[in-house]
Amino acid sequence: MNYKFKTKPYKHQLTALEKSWNRETYAYFMEMGTGKTKVLIDNLAMLYDKGKVDGALIIAPKGVIKTWYEQELPTHLPNHIENVTVLWQPHITKKQQEKLESLFEVETALHILVMNVEAFSTEKGVKFASKFLNSHKVLMAIDESTTIKTPTAKRTKNIVDLGKYAKYRRIMTGSPVTKNPLDLYTQCKFLDPYLLDFTSYYAFRNRYAEMKTMHLRGRSIQVVDEFKNLGELSETLQNFSYRVLKEDCLDLPPKNFIKRHIVLSGEQRKIYDQMKKAAMAVLNGKVTTTMTVLTQLMRLHQITCGHFTADDGSVQLIPNNRITELMNVLEETEGKVIIWANYQRDVNQIIKSIVDEYGPGSVVDYYGLTPQEDRQDNIRKFQNNSKCRFIVGTPQTGGYGITLTQANTVIYFSNGYDLEKRLQSEDRAHRIGQTNKVTYVDLIAEDTVDEKIVKALRNKINIASEVLGEELKAWI
Repeated sequence: MNYKFKTKPYKHQLTALEKSWNRETYAYFMEMGTGKTKVLIDNLAMLYDKGKVDGALIIAPKGVIKTWYEQELPTHLPNHIENVTVLWQPHITKKQQEKLESLFEVETALHILVMNVEAFSTEKGVKFASKFLNSHKVLMAIDESTTIKTPTAKRTKNIVDLGKYAKYRRIMTGSPVTKNPLDLYTQCKFLDPYLLDFTSYYAFRNRYAEMKTMHLRGRSIQVVDEFKNLGELSETLQNFSYRVLKEDCLDLPPKNFIKRHIVLSGEQRKIYDQMKKAAMAVLNGKVTTTMTVLTQLMRLHQITCGHFTADDGSVQLIPNNRITELMNVLEETEGKVIIWANYQRDVNQIIKSIVDEYGPGSVVDYYGLTPQEDRQDNIRKFQNNSKCRFIVGTPQTGGYGITLTQANTVIYFSNGYDLEKRLQSEDRAHRIGQTNKVTYVDLIAEDTVDEKIVKALRNKINIASEVLGEELKAWI
């Protein structure tokens, strides 16, 4: 390939590009942390250089669209490619409208539109995407394509329909079969209805699943009993996809860091701004004040996590998006996962959500309220029991002296302020006995102290010491 990379590719990324770059449809089934975003950007740049496309429509979950816009595209898109890149916003101001209109100016630049997948449940989002597709020769890509796995969902139908107007189509996910192989149908239909060679979802289901009838509350429903012919399905997928696991990538760095962004709910933002401005917030008649810099920092951080401690010690819950984003990340993740949270209340909420989604026995805990007699047993379950996929704890309790090398994904639901605890908790997975590369995912609430905390920890700064040496406003 006569192409000048802006950032050096790994061997598996080169293979992915060699297999896919000029194919009209292709699937990158690459595990989180193996760099599928870079592959897509290089693929787009190659097609642009050859004059095959002049536009790109990138569709991604809310948690990653900002990363695409602010980090991935500027990092990997070659400098010689002049581009007009716009991030879709649901609330269109006059300034935003001007940016959107720049996507239709006649020029030689590559026009890139980044949209969140939820926008395709709205008439406004679908209408604008349609206009963009009809104005350019477009590569249309869906990042974390399991977001369109439900055939009856409005956004799935709209995205599949719009895909017909794209010259090139790509899907990307680390876990194409999240709950069962039937999840593949609409993902592949978006690429090309003929790839799987079935006239309908039900024909596909009949080929690869045995159904049974269940009677619930006086009505009968069909549910999957077992799967069949999966070898055949796997062979079919190989014709238009490339599968990569971290364990197959020998040249990856030992640690990979990823950010997932969260937007505060309306109520969170209101309380956060009150605390930030006046060191006082009121929720449900409960008042909290701060006397020290670190106390105020902690209060702000708690608000971003979805709870609020009043002066009388009572805790008020705030509607928030953090647990939803965590579950989205887990859905995209293969294998065992460590989840660290800074507050005990968050640990309890995480465990409940995991049990609801993955069932009893799928998760163990290791934090202050875990009985001493259960702690070693919980570690053994996580390390040795295939059913137990998740361990949830606090770095204060679980971040020291234990070995959790069965996991190669570590998620920080929230971070503390202590650099030592962060580094120690990272090394529970990355230590002797770990045979794979480790991916670390930070959940970050946009425009909050979260961003400062993660940036400081990544720069190896102890926040507790740093804050005391400067004005708090520099942090919030």
